Amino acid sequence: MDPNRYFQEIMKSFGLDGLTNLVMLQGVELIGAHTPPFSQNTPVLIFGLSEINPSQMKTVLSTVYPPEFVTKVMLSDGSVIQLSIKDLSAQNFSSILIPSLGTGTSFTEFQEMIAHLRAPEDGCPWDKEQTHLSLRKHLLEESYETISAMDQEDPVKMAEEFGDLLLQIVLNAQIGCESGTFNMAVILKGIYEKILRRHPHVFGEVKVGGVSEVLSNWEKIKAGERNKNGESHKGILDGLPAALPAMTQAQEFQDRAARVGFDWPVIDDVISKILEEIDEIKNVTNHEELIDEIGDLFFVLVNFARWKKIDSESALRQANLKFKKRFKYIEKQASESGRTVESMDLQEMDDLWNKAKIFFKNNEN
Repeated sequence: MDPNRYFQEIMKSFGLDGLTNLVMLQGVELIGAHTPPFSQNTPVLIFGLSEINPSQMKTVLSTVYPPEFVTKVMLSDGSVIQLSIKDLSAQNFSSILIPSLGTGTSFTEFQEMIAHLRAPEDGCPWDKEQTHLSLRKHLLEESYETISAMDQEDPVKMAEEFGDLLLQIVLNAQIGCESGTFNMAVILKGIYEKILRRHPHVFGEVKVGGVSEVLSNWEKIKAGERNKNGESHKGILDGLPAALPAMTQAQEFQDRAARVGFDWPVIDDVISKILEEIDEIKNVTNHEELIDEIGDLFFVLVNFARWKKIDSESALRQANLKFKKRFKYIEKQASESGRTVESMDLQEMDDLWNKAKIFFKNNEN
């Protein structure tokens, strides 16, 4: 069949004669895809799907479109029916029309919005004044708010906070674009190429036997990158931001050292080291020694957490939140009895602390 006539018949069957901004692509472009290779804020017509497994189509589209989202599919007899994303695997079809998911659902639209915020003529006065330096505190704040949502395992809050964090990234990219130093394409290309380089076991021919080999190979690749960039003098512990929380920094140092074999052979050695550090704390003779030994104890406790596959920073934040909840319980109970915590002795507060432990244990779900 003549290609022009073929497309005319498809367009007519789907009622697309007057539709603008339509994206068209062949089904082969979805083979091996894990996410849709197109922007979801425009309607998309995918043709030549006879060789594509409908279940694969459903899997790819489900990464973006909700289960009840309705599409139009053309069956082998030329008829067109409506099918929701969740029902795509129930039919074999030759073409599919996916309507726009709506305004504000594409990364490109978001970039345009941020550029508008910075526009000299009609942008936002606050956004126009921002610089990379002025945005540092906001990036840090949004990062910690995102981590807090992750600690709470709250998907709604996580989605919101990831959006706030993305705003900071795109806003800084826009500032870089305006100054001519870098832009979003440079950022994306850089991380794209870095992922390719550092995952030859996924995108290349390298074979690995597990996570430990992946991490070991990762360090070798990074060492090669440092040599190529003229940074051969840098060690594997260099490059970590000094502003990282101490627990996070300690765990990252230990992770990196362990990748090149600098680690205790068994976890019992770590436990022995913890007990040794506790004994040394008991035997300190001055304040300076105490500071040093407490630091050593923290460091080896982080190592124990690393051995147990626990993020020490997250564990400590969780302990902080637990302490806060229990102490607020004490304050609430004291207030309800017409007292303040300041007026209570230690035994009274300890009794309420134990009640708080029972209360939250029974109500944690």
